[in-house]
Amino acid sequence: MSAELLTDYDIHLWAEGNHARTYEKLGAHVAERDGVAGTQFAVWAPNAQSVSVIGDFNGWNREQNWMHPVRSSGIWQCFIPGVGVGVLYKYAITSQYNNYKVDKADPYAFACEIRPETASKVWDLSGYAWGDKEWMARRGAANALGAPIAIYEVHLGSWMR
Repeated sequence: MSAELLTDYDIHLWAEGNHARTYEKLGAHVAERDGVAGTQFAVWAPNAQSVSVIGDFNGWNREQNWMHPVRSSGIWQCFIPGVGVGVLYKYAITSQYNNYKVDKADPYAFACEIRPETASKVWDLSGYAWGDKEWMARRGAANALGAPIAIYEVHLGSWMR
């Protein structure tokens, strides 16, 4: 899979809240850039002062693989050569508020460690054999507006009794 950088159109759709395929742009995507294999990383961190990618590939070093902001979108991205499928990673985020530092798993990750560990894993879904073709066809043919709906109401005061 070749992950392209975010385009102006992607940023426009993101800002509108209408980008229906953000999973193809954000997260970790195995890619090749200028003949060099690696992984393209992108994350939305609108209140970040800085973001870097940490993982087993760099000894979890916050100072090594810096991401760059994409204009004023709140999205940060970078390409890291040599990082491939199975590599563990997180985003090391420094907030613009009080210099707060936190390491976060990727909300767009295609794979992750099993608890209690919390790192994300670089993964490539291009070879995955999906088995839901019939269900997807039925879902597309269904009239969602005419389908039954269940509405649940919870009264917080009595729920804890």
